[in-house]
Amino acid sequence: MNYSSVDTQHLGDKLFNALVEAQAIAPLTESYPDLTLEQAYQIQQHLIGRRVSSGERIIGKKIGVTSQAVMDMLGVRQPDFGQLTDAMVVEQGSSVAMAGLIQPKAEGEIAFVLKHDLSGPGITVADVLRATEGVMACFEIVDSRIRDWKIKIQDTVADNASCGVFVLSDRLVSPRELDLYTTGMVLEKNGRIVGTGAGAATMGSPAIAVAWLANTLGRLGMSLKAGEVILSGALSAMVPVVAGDNLRVSIAGIGSCSIRFD
Repeated sequence: MNYSSVDTQHLGDKLFNALVEAQAIAPLTESYPDLTLEQAYQIQQHLIGRRVSSGERIIGKKIGVTSQAVMDMLGVRQPDFGQLTDAMVVEQGSSVAMAGLIQPKAEGEIAFVLKHDLSGPGITVADVLRATEGVMACFEIVDSRIRDWKIKIQDTVADNASCGVFVLSDRLVSPRELDLYTTGMVLEKNGRIVGTGAGAATMGSPAIAVAWLANTLGRLGMSLKAGEVILSGALSAMVPVVAGDNLRVSIAGIGSCSIRFD
């Protein structure tokens, strides 16, 4: 396949339609086995452009593929990123309508809220901590528009890093009061513990993941902006959810949040 033979706008439109209709499509890499990461991010940009044109507003970023296990599964040695919009926000303690999702899974994460811009390259963990207003407990509900989660890294990147919706706690804590490396998480589903983890599961520390994102965006001519929310990556394995499930995530020193699925 020639590089020029990939119509990134057409594929972005396909993913946008899959999102709107809540109908999964075949993996892009089945039809385009030589799809590059650069092309996948071009597809993502077009997909996000369609969402913005439909009235959504970009409010942050998410980092994915932060654990070694997922990197090994996808055959890569780096994370990926997607973009968050205001339409993805679900209020803590409220419910997520399953009708708008396809094959959701829940992840417990630490979210960063920025008070200063971060423009890479050259961003360090110290820079991240100085630029952060606070951190929050977070649920990211990932959802793939790719059928049966049969994804390669190019598929998930094109699909906006498998973004679904996300839920933030109502407590903002200074990261300078925490050891983000050892901070522990417990994820409960219907009252039963289904996941545990610590900050170290996310590239060694969630702050390392945010620094990686700032530096990666810097090489692309982009930056993280004051006021943006950054989801730093899962602290344990994804947990499938169905209608009727109630989930709660608790992160030591940070707080907790809960969500239910209808």
